[in-house]
Amino acid sequence: MSTVKDILKEKRSLWHLQPDQTVMDAVELLIGKNVGALVVIEDNKLAGIISERDFTRKIIVKRLDPETTLIKDIMTRDVRYVTPDQSVDTCLALINKHRVRHLPVIENDKVIGMISIGDVVKHVVEDKQTEINHLEQVISWGENY
Repeated sequence: MSTVKDILKEKRSLWHLQPDQTVMDAVELLIGKNVGALVVIEDNKLAGIISERDFTRKIIVKRLDPETTLIKDIMTRDVRYVTPDQSVDTCLALINKHRVRHLPVIENDKVIGMISIGDVVKHVVEDKQTEINHLEQVISWGENY
């Protein structure tokens, strides 16, 4: 069974911000790194998460100034997260149940990565393709025997 650790092997970097940075700092990092969400770290611990969704719903709709609004004022504080040893199926269940697109990965109270719904789906598809290839080999072997 695949785990979060397997997904993290393909991830390169963890982009993060601090709560007292501005929303514009977050937007620039989101765009610059081509990611949909960033973890917010305070005192080396997960303080929250800020996403494109937060920006559109909490800044644009309310007409707040991203240059002066702080991340801590709009970030999501009740963050769903996973650990490296949790299964990919558990990730899918959390994503579905809580309607989130990103899950920080925490080990020993430290954020070590972040996975997205895209990462999870890609991994599931690759696992299924490997399984299909294996079954095709077994069938082919049986036909040739």
